[in-house]
Amino acid sequence: MTTDWTTETKGAGKYAEVNGINLYYETHGAGRPMVLLHGGLGSGEMFGPVLPQLTKGHQVVAVDLQGHGRTADIDRPIDARLMADDIAALIDHLGLEKPDVVGYSLGGGVALHTAVRHPAKIRRLVAVSANIRPDAIYAEMRAQQGQVSAAAVEFMKDTPMYQLYQRVAPRPEDFPRLLDKIGQSMAKDYDFSEEVRGLQVPTLIVAADADMAPPSHYVEVFKLLGGGVRDGGWMGEGRPEGGHALAILPGLTHYNIFSSPLFAAVTLAFLDDQPA
Repeated sequence: MTTDWTTETKGAGKYAEVNGINLYYETHGAGRPMVLLHGGLGSGEMFGPVLPQLTKGHQVVAVDLQGHGRTADIDRPIDARLMADDIAALIDHLGLEKPDVVGYSLGGGVALHTAVRHPAKIRRLVAVSANIRPDAIYAEMRAQQGQVSAAAVEFMKDTPMYQLYQRVAPRPEDFPRLLDKIGQSMAKDYDFSEEVRGLQVPTLIVAADADMAPPSHYVEVFKLLGGGVRDGGWMGEGRPEGGHALAILPGLTHYNIFSSPLFAAVTLAFLDDQPA
């Protein structure tokens, strides 16, 4: 993988005080608003390679989630549902009119819960490489996740995640604390099947063909939305109600999908398909 997480983005970086957290965000481009949410141990800069694609016709608001990037941590767990409320509050703070919300991995979970908890604020949802049950993840990856804690700092020092954090975080010394919180979050059991089943906004499920969970998991998520259960029909009349869709992207992994032109292309195709 040759992903460069150190690319400086050229947006207008600002902070918003929402829900007791000083949330950092950058605004790029102009057009229909899109809130863009990064993965665990990353920041909005992860999307640097595809921002030129995403900003064609869109105002992209790239957020650094709690304890990540330029957003300092606060005294609460790393929980996708709490961070979803942060995003809803940011949407209100910025006066965005029903933005699309696009999230990858941890950010995909945050995007999902933003749509679940605040459907009236969202136009469309794109959830990328977001698992809805931990047992869907490959066993060897679950074992690795179980080792994420402050004790792993020395092993992380050569990684782009550590280097990015040291460069941009308000308190670089907080990285061990972030690892502890991420580890505790990943150790919890969860099943968001009912939340997915109840989604009220058009949703695109995206995954790599060699993701952290098998493609069958993302097909299962799509089935919860009414997809993959019948022929689509000549006129698309058999597609799932609500405008939901699924994309499994070839030749990619969990660790490079977020910077792939394919990810940007399917996201834009779904968001620009028709007004909703």
